Amino acid sequence: MSTGATQDTQMVIITGMSGAGKTVAIQSFEDLGFFCVDNLPPTLLPKFLELMKESGNKMNKVALVMDLRGREFFDHLFKALDDLAETSWVTPQILYLDADDSTLVRRYKETRRTHPLAPSGLPLEGIQLERELLEDLKGRAQLIYNSSQMKPKELREKILTEFSANKQTIFTVNVMSFGFKYGIPIDADLVFDVRFLPNPHYIESMRPKTGLDEDVSKYVLKWNETTKFLEKVTELLAFMLPHYKREGKAQLVVAIGCTGGQHRSVALTEYIAHHFEKDYETRITHRDIERRKEQTT
Repeated sequence: MSTGATQDTQMVIITGMSGAGKTVAIQSFEDLGFFCVDNLPPTLLPKFLELMKESGNKMNKVALVMDLRGREFFDHLFKALDDLAETSWVTPQILYLDADDSTLVRRYKETRRTHPLAPSGLPLEGIQLERELLEDLKGRAQLIYNSSQMKPKELREKILTEFSANKQTIFTVNVMSFGFKYGIPIDADLVFDVRFLPNPHYIESMRPKTGLDEDVSKYVLKWNETTKFLEKVTELLAFMLPHYKREGKAQLVVAIGCTGGQHRSVALTEYIAHHFEKDYETRITHRDIERRKEQTT
């Protein structure tokens, strides 16, 4: 009987250049208590996901090695990764192991092994072909380790530090209001300009207030253009936030700007942050809300 996998299932896909340390990596994940599979063909990933889901909590930490030893299946890898990204109950990460060409050649000479892509040729030929084939995959990796200057022990310690159980990375959405007259926040990832909305500043009773006051907030939110804006922005963020999280970002700063950062941006920042607080750790920052008071004192 299936109990279903948890929302916190962690999957690390280990890939990269042959000779860059994937064997050390998979052994390190075994030491961390991960369920490990070496050289899983990408075509078997959907079936493996089914097994994970049926196992309940028994396979909530998984590490898989996927590399060019299974090159006949390699064309299926990107489709498998795309399908994995759409899986809601597992959080995938790609760990790409790299090393300089000269380092890889030296390692092949020391071990007297042949390169899998050049079994009868020079190791460098296989290395250069492999690097070309893996270029797109490297671009999709959340973590890239260059092991050229690392001893196996150092690579192992780096992995143990990064993936130890007591290290928790919480994805935080920080929604910030600001005034364009004071400059765009330098740490903003996304910026939305709401100066096109009706401005409470021109209503005398609301001018000294802020978007935190109920009457100001109701005024900002009552307009059709505000409703349309919030529908489109929340839909856009609902699409983008899971992808930012999968990319390994610890925090996303969404900045909402009006002229002075006191009325419209404040009210909309409160709305957007509360809209996503059920699904994400959210924080609210009103950067310029006190600027007017500071300038009048």
